[in-house]
Amino acid sequence: MLRRSLAALAIVLTGCATSLAEPAEEVGMVSEADRPEWRLVIHGGAGVILRENLTPEREAAYTAALETALEAGAAVLRDGGSAVDAVQAAVIPMEDDPLFNAGHGAVFTAAAEHELDASIMSGADRDAGAVAGVKRVKNPILAARAVMDQSEHVMFAGSGADAFAELVGLELVENSYFDTEGRRLSLERVLRERSRNDADRHGTVGAVAIDQDGNLAAATTTGGMTAKAAGRIGDSPLIGAATYAQNSVCAVSATGHGEYFIRVAVAKTICSRVELAGESVGAAAQSALDQVADLGGDGGVVVIDGDGRYEYVFNSKGMYRGMIDPEGMETAIFEQE
Repeated sequence: MLRRSLAALAIVLTGCATSLAEPAEEVGMVSEADRPEWRLVIHGGAGVILRENLTPEREAAYTAALETALEAGAAVLRDGGSAVDAVQAAVIPMEDDPLFNAGHGAVFTAAAEHELDASIMSGADRDAGAVAGVKRVKNPILAARAVMDQSEHVMFAGSGADAFAELVGLELVENSYFDTEGRRLSLERVLRERSRNDADRHGTVGAVAIDQDGNLAAATTTGGMTAKAAGRIGDSPLIGAATYAQNSVCAVSATGHGEYFIRVAVAKTICSRVELAGESVGAAAQSALDQVADLGGDGGVVVIDGDGRYEYVFNSKGMYRGMIDPEGMETAIFEQE
């Protein structure tokens, strides 16, 4: 379900946002009149998401959850807040919503527990923070932000990450807090059949934003892969793989089969193509995802450039996604919308 105000649609038609099907090859100048005051773009994971497999009630629930996340981030930006605060605010409701594979609702590892990953990056100074394999932090994105703001490091992992989160006063929970019955059934099926389907390999949430000062930011957070081996880390906490932001260039948050996104360094590849080759964010993202596909992977990204132009680009059958700016809001789920 794609929802957009007439004003926002007019912005798209005049070129502020390029289409998914036909990304621009070159980046042109955006006039002050067409540049958004601020903008937030989110995703809730990509994969084989088919209309026939999603009941109307389930579709409505996902749409409502995307709208909640968009509004949370927009509230920051409307008040003149920073892009980095906005992407953090946008992903927290998705970490708290069992519909998504992040936080409460995270998938189970093969050992029937949860290991969560998150990363965040500020485009203003390319400062970044990440955590991998946390088991007790209620909202992993807050731990990633604390690493960025309250340490000299970029990433903490495992028990050290949990200990750091406790040290800086973040809310900790029992690992069972992340449990849901649907994820447990998925684990039992994977262990029984000894194979994963597309949904078992996917599930990440993220956001990118530009604020009133033109600063960019990106955030990504996930519960990982169903029945993964203990200690496996995907792309979500890796700066340059799933998350990257650089002012005046682009911000990226990715979702997909992490092993392939790591090998392509998807987020940094996109931003480098924008910066060095002068490509649009859409063209750059398509090139990076083509490389992922060539290796055998799939997934998607949300991207935004230094002028606020944005894209959703994915090579899977769907991606939970949405955008909000002063002109309106849109959400979509399926491949052709």
